[in-house]
Amino acid sequence: MMTLSRGAAVVTLMSLGCPAAHAQSSVTLYGVVDESVRYLTHANKAGDSSLGLGTGGMTQSRWGLKGVEDLGGGWSTFFKLENRIYINSGQSDPTLPFFNEAQIGVRSTSYGQVIFGRQYNVMIEGITVGGYGSNPWIPYDFSFQPEVTMTGGIWTSNQVQYQAKYNGLTFAAGYAFGGNAGNSYGSQIGAAAAYAPAGGPFTVGGAYEESKDSVNGASAKAWTFGGSYTWDKTRFSLGYIVNRADAGFSTFANGPFSAASLTALKYTDFSRRRMFMGGITQQIGNAWHVAANVWRTLQDGKTPAKDGSAWQYQLVADYNLSKRTDVYVEGDYSLYRGDLIGAQLQGVNAVGLAQKGSQIGLMAGLRHQF
Repeated sequence: MMTLSRGAAVVTLMSLGCPAAHAQSSVTLYGVVDESVRYLTHANKAGDSSLGLGTGGMTQSRWGLKGVEDLGGGWSTFFKLENRIYINSGQSDPTLPFFNEAQIGVRSTSYGQVIFGRQYNVMIEGITVGGYGSNPWIPYDFSFQPEVTMTGGIWTSNQVQYQAKYNGLTFAAGYAFGGNAGNSYGSQIGAAAAYAPAGGPFTVGGAYEESKDSVNGASAKAWTFGGSYTWDKTRFSLGYIVNRADAGFSTFANGPFSAASLTALKYTDFSRRRMFMGGITQQIGNAWHVAANVWRTLQDGKTPAKDGSAWQYQLVADYNLSKRTDVYVEGDYSLYRGDLIGAQLQGVNAVGLAQKGSQIGLMAGLRHQF
């Protein structure tokens, strides 16, 4: 029979306990690498066309780290850090922070979760969990989805958000601190909800959000509702989004848009924008997805000269080469009238390139997820 000294016994007990503790923590490296060749008409004021590699494909490339630690009793902590990159140049997206998403939170299997940091705003949460965002099989990434500009920029800094799920109901509420002493300038408040019965064919949802100008406290309000219905492997979706902006709204430091970007995206031009959106997605076997999407945007300007409208149409075909790699082709046609609408196909921080009343885009790409 072997005897142990008191110190050896302590070391032995610690060695027995540590593997169990470490097994309950994990850190994961993840990402998407997507690149495409894109042809675009009316790419400059002379009406010339362009052909070349994009900064990405239908999905902006990104890499990140995420981790979780089990605290016991149904409780856990988690974190996420994510960087967005341009594949054609290898640079981080210069329009976004190096870690465009940076968050930490605590989660309960019974009470939901609380997240702190830079994260999705509740408008985009409402659209995604509501199930009416375009091309749902693609990692939701906002490069060729005009609805996301209408959400006020997707990401919000300095935010606390609570999320919970119960019997098919998903709820989120968020508040972003403006950080100004004595007032709420630069803050944001919102809530989203969606319902999807277990095993049911439909999802409905909506959201409301109000942002305060960081300099003068003027308001920008947005709300949305919509839903989707899936029959066999065919998905039908419809959605509606409204933006309203006070005359003085031009700067929101907690969002992804600089004041110059807000001006270029026509935030300083409109008093109201409305978007109607719809799509049909068809899965064919286990490898193919095809989709047709349409967006109709109407802009009421602060002056009649700033009124505008847009029709945007998109066809997508995607084939999975493997579980993680797919190839795709995409075509889009946009028709603009009056003051150009900021909610265009080119992306969140990429100002629309249309220099004429219409624009045709064709794209072929390769994407890998890890």
